[in-house]
Amino acid sequence: MTSIDSALLGLPASEGSRLRVATIPHSDPYVDAVLPRDVEHVGPPTQPSPWLDPSYLTVSHAQIDVLHVHGGYGHLGEAELECWTETVRRLGIPLVVTVHQLRDPDHADRARHDAHLAALLATAEVVLTLTPGAADEIVERFGRTAIVVAHTSVVTPDPDLGAERGLVGMRVGPASAAVPDPAALVRAAQSGAVSGGGRLRVLVASENQSGLDPDIWQLAGRGDIELVVHPLVEWPAELQQLHVAVLPERFGTHSRDLEICRDVGTRVVAPTCGWFADQWSEVVSYGNDEERGLDAVSLTGAVAAALAGPMPRPADRAWREEQRAAVARVHREVYAQVAADRSWV
Repeated sequence: MTSIDSALLGLPASEGSRLRVATIPHSDPYVDAVLPRDVEHVGPPTQPSPWLDPSYLTVSHAQIDVLHVHGGYGHLGEAELECWTETVRRLGIPLVVTVHQLRDPDHADRARHDAHLAALLATAEVVLTLTPGAADEIVERFGRTAIVVAHTSVVTPDPDLGAERGLVGMRVGPASAAVPDPAALVRAAQSGAVSGGGRLRVLVASENQSGLDPDIWQLAGRGDIELVVHPLVEWPAELQQLHVAVLPERFGTHSRDLEICRDVGTRVVAPTCGWFADQWSEVVSYGNDEERGLDAVSLTGAVAAALAGPMPRPADRAWREEQRAAVARVHREVYAQVAADRSWV
């Protein structure tokens, strides 16, 4: 994409030339990383975003030049989001949508998220996504062409932490639609860790330990696995200490945890659902998806294979910063273009 002179936007050359952008959600690690530094980020920073309220949007839309949706709308019903997109169209607000998930791992079935995406992508002036595979799926399912931008760095490695060769980690919690049998995953990953000459550490977020499968507690009690309960804030540090991290969900599209692993130098074993292997070349895949379920044998083999390779080096920080700056430039040019289109309406 070519750069666009702000004078073409029909805005004053001084303070008014700063594009005013509202994002949904207002802040999260990816949103903060890719937001261009020279735009005005319009709040408020509350959750859920008030910009998802048609009434708020109607009275406040003059405060913004562009609205960019990344997520944060999953709590809305299908009719509610359709009403919201109708309001966006009626008010003529330039809408940009980044598709992070084509199958939301927080939803038990795909119907509501599919309806959300259909409404959003029918309204968006520009669609972005994170991998070529996801872009192809968006064309096939929704008839929209998406610009592929990288998932940028979201953490910096802790220089005081080292990784243990042979240590495999997997975070699990209570059974869910995305992980219906955590104990089966743990047993398969543990078998692969032992076959590869390593051991398995099961990571449990502190708020999830009360609902953990009793079989996992028993495995830990027998010494077959190590079980570590951690606060969420320590998750990047936990990943940095591993040789291999296993992603357990049987549906999803992209993974922030995978990008943390790239940043800190941990190889990833990821399910065949979604487009995880498109994100990073160090991914080893195993069979696990919504249609066929878990292939425990393939998980055991993938963990052993991942341990057989050398430990990846942490991502080069200079390269990651260049990547972040390039993605931010794409966002700036997209915002400038859609704002310019609006100014000529």
